[in-house]
Amino acid sequence: MEFGTRQVIVTGAGGWLGSRLVETLAGAVPEAGGVPPDLKLRCLVMSESDVAPLRSISDRVEVMVGDIRRPADCERLCAGAGGAVLFHAAGMIHPRRVAEFHDVNVDGTVHVLEAAISAGVRRAVVVSSNSPCGCNPTREHRFDEASPYHPYMGYGRSKMQMELRVRELQSAGRIETVIVRAPWFYGPRQPARQTQFFVMIRDGRVPIVGDGGNVRSMAYIDNLCDGLMQAASVPAANGRIYWIADQRAYTMNEIVDTIESLLEREFGQTCAHRRVRLPGLASEVALGLDGALQALGLYQQKLHVLSEMNKNIACTIARAEAELGYRPAVALEEGMRRSLRWCFDHGQLAS
Repeated sequence: MEFGTRQVIVTGAGGWLGSRLVETLAGAVPEAGGVPPDLKLRCLVMSESDVAPLRSISDRVEVMVGDIRRPADCERLCAGAGGAVLFHAAGMIHPRRVAEFHDVNVDGTVHVLEAAISAGVRRAVVVSSNSPCGCNPTREHRFDEASPYHPYMGYGRSKMQMELRVRELQSAGRIETVIVRAPWFYGPRQPARQTQFFVMIRDGRVPIVGDGGNVRSMAYIDNLCDGLMQAASVPAANGRIYWIADQRAYTMNEIVDTIESLLEREFGQTCAHRRVRLPGLASEVALGLDGALQALGLYQQKLHVLSEMNKNIACTIARAEAELGYRPAVALEEGMRRSLRWCFDHGQLAS
């Protein structure tokens, strides 16, 4: 895999995806092949607490503390990086106020790209989401890159607006861009909210809304990192959008059953074998309340997550396979096995 540069910039490097991407680019993920061995990585993080863990990955990792909402921080990040590749993984998913979606996902992205353009950065690989397209109309339907925008709530609207701004800059010939739409991802370095999902499954408190047969595309985090790197390295990807996910979508029942089985078979956990069964109406009520709160500028994470629990959110990766050579190597069971092992090894779950 060749990026045409030895300088790489990563925003959101203190986050779940960003930190794993840095590990991968630095050659610290043994399964990741084809990574240039001498890349210099410049990373932007929000907190001083994220600096030392990233620097410990490799002496080729340079870390800056800053905020993409401040143009001066973006300029400092990109200074002297002519010809570099930028991986823009910073974003706001669960804010305190709805306005933060636009401040970070839209304005922050523009600040980063304007700074990158001024510095002569060659290509920006920008992480988007499934949310600009919303929910599939049926369980059989799959989103592709031609699917129309139908954004899901404030987060989806902000990611749609972000994509439109990115495409404007690319169409004007100011910078090469590739947009990568990532669905629900999972894997090492996961945040507490994902570990809580595992705990709820173990303890019999996980909600299943409706019959649990609704489908979700997911992306094991190393599959996603591989897709991002391919988006950076394929010349013809300039100006394109790609869905990057596992090979197929999974039902909610399959996701929960797989995690429960692994917890018992391979990690010695005693599971309650219960589900909190809720009617589909529960998610629709949550959707209405979530919409009303967001209209007031407020955001409640648990309510928002419940609103999605009965939805179908699934995509096809056919374009990424055909144009990038993307081949997701890890599927649900192995990915969740690695996720759980990381949790136990790092004290997020008690043995």
